[in-house]
Amino acid sequence: MEKQKIDLTEIMGRFGNEEAARDVIERMRWPDGPVCPHCGCQEIYRLTPNGNSGNHGRKGLLKCKACRKQFTVTVGTIFEDSHIPLHKWLVAIYLICSSKKGISAHQVHRMLGITYKSAWFMGHRIRFAMTQSPLFEKLSNIVEADETYVGGKAKGKRGRGAEHKTKVFSLIQRDGDARSFTVDNVKGKTLKKLIKENVVDTAHVMTAEFKAYNGLGKQVAKHSKVEHGRKEYVWGIVPVNFAEPYFSLLKRGILVTFHHVSEEHMPRYLSEFDYR
Repeated sequence: MEKQKIDLTEIMGRFGNEEAARDVIERMRWPDGPVCPHCGCQEIYRLTPNGNSGNHGRKGLLKCKACRKQFTVTVGTIFEDSHIPLHKWLVAIYLICSSKKGISAHQVHRMLGITYKSAWFMGHRIRFAMTQSPLFEKLSNIVEADETYVGGKAKGKRGRGAEHKTKVFSLIQRDGDARSFTVDNVKGKTLKKLIKENVVDTAHVMTAEFKAYNGLGKQVAKHSKVEHGRKEYVWGIVPVNFAEPYFSLLKRGILVTFHHVSEEHMPRYLSEFDYR
């Protein structure tokens, strides 16, 4: 399906109020009509607020004919139990997805006129959604594997062993998605386990000469190495430096936009950069 280009002006024009935002979310979630999130029934009718009939239900309220439960389009989504207007959620999603180096919760709070706490809450819910199926499937074809260290001012050889840094391991599919993880160490057992869990066994995995990748060829169809120590940056016709621009954006985003990210929350921010 061809991707539709859209800018902030169009976002505000098309989804500038609660009703318009709810309509677009309903069409996206239920292209063939509403489905009950409780029992899966498609026999649904809409409850229209009407003071004369005693129905004071909120706008967008639906009811299932089978299980008789009421629900809205937000049930089972990141919007559930939130008092933040839906059109502000859509604008926040656009801002986070379109900002190359990320956007801080303080900036979202200023732009949308909500509290900083609400902006921080929205950001983490949106990042959580970025890790869920169908957005999170195994990588295939040509996949690059590389590791880096994020944060901290101390320096070490290639960053390894430097204090106060978070170890990050990334898998990047050529012309596809990325998967990044915080790891306790960069030993072979740790890295190869993540590759096995996130890459199909028919893939061609490209790595540097780091010894942690030794034996990787036993679990994937093909494993190729580039020896940076010999100033080699291309193996055959396939370069293995797609990960480095990704790491550059990630580090600039953490340093310039977010300033500091704790190790506890780092996986969510990695998901955001992976998604973009």
